[in-house]
Amino acid sequence: MIKRTLYFGNPAYLSMRNEQLVLRYPEVDKSAILPRHFKKDVENTFPIEDIGMVIIDHRQITVTHDLCEKLIANNSAIIWCDAKHHPTGITLPMADNDTLSEKARYQIDASEPLKKQLWKQTVECKIQNQAAVLKQLHLPYADLEFMATQVKSGDTGNMEGRAAAKYWDKLLKPFETTRGQFEGPPNNFLNYGYSILRATVARSLVSSGLIPVLGIHHRNKYNAYCLADDIMEPYRPIVDAYLFQYIYDNEFLPDILGQEEKKHILNLVNMDITIDGRKSPLMIACQRTTASLMRCFMGESRKISYPEL
Repeated sequence: MIKRTLYFGNPAYLSMRNEQLVLRYPEVDKSAILPRHFKKDVENTFPIEDIGMVIIDHRQITVTHDLCEKLIANNSAIIWCDAKHHPTGITLPMADNDTLSEKARYQIDASEPLKKQLWKQTVECKIQNQAAVLKQLHLPYADLEFMATQVKSGDTGNMEGRAAAKYWDKLLKPFETTRGQFEGPPNNFLNYGYSILRATVARSLVSSGLIPVLGIHHRNKYNAYCLADDIMEPYRPIVDAYLFQYIYDNEFLPDILGQEEKKHILNLVNMDITIDGRKSPLMIACQRTTASLMRCFMGESRKISYPEL
């Protein structure tokens, strides 16, 4: 089933009672802008079993330990935002799979040739999806389609980086900016969208019995989500297409994301995408992808099920 994403951006008390997340507002500021279905003067409750992600985006939000424990047991990701409202951390269960130790051994023992082939598939799909984004936006894309056919095992030719340079140059040229964490809009849309995507992929990895820190390509010792950063790569262009369509449709590019922009970005987990000819919401598609990766590590398959744009 599709899990709910709950965003909290005002002072609030979050607790747990009767398997429900309980929301209370302390002496609510009358100017606070809340979703229409949230009532300021009474408790609001949400079944924990329906929650896939909770986003905490205010320093005056209190969350009880009991609630965090229940969310983690439900494999719900908790995303914490900093003072600038940027997602800065993720809380996930340490073990959410009955056969975690057995599956972890398959992942740890995976051979280098297998990981190189899996990374080749990942880069090929990412570049193909990047070409599809450019095609949708009526930008030149044939060079990226060709580059997708030139990826070698382990991407020893760094085709991913070379394709990315061409892709972002074409995509961001109308906005007179470059791709970067601290560059101007629409990078703020992309950074927020990728944070939500990363948390969704990490949640699915844990659910499939995989260890997020052990990547097939990314190996930064300071990165706790190397595998999530690997597996999310083919999904990035899909997020790009979703966000750029919104930007062009609304002809609006704010320096700071507002409530409506964040609401649209958070809804990306519900957007329909295609894997092997079958459509499903992105949150469920990520589960299909990570399950297929686990089968690769177990020797039951040689191909990761990635989305096609």
